[in-house]
Amino acid sequence: MFRIGIGELIVILLIVLLVFGASRLPEIGRALGKAIKEFKKEVKGKDSDDKSAK
Repeated sequence: MFRIGIGELIVILLIVLLVFGASRLPEIGRALGKAIKEFKKEVKGKDSDDKSAK
């Protein structure tokens, strides 16, 4: 669809830094990482449930 280049990423990171502040960024990163990990685990769990039901 659309591509995000390095320049756009830098602008997005600067905006996030200004909005949340440097002290909150590690906390936000950890929370986002945990959410992605849980999402992947649930998706894989649903796949294995579907296979075992057949």
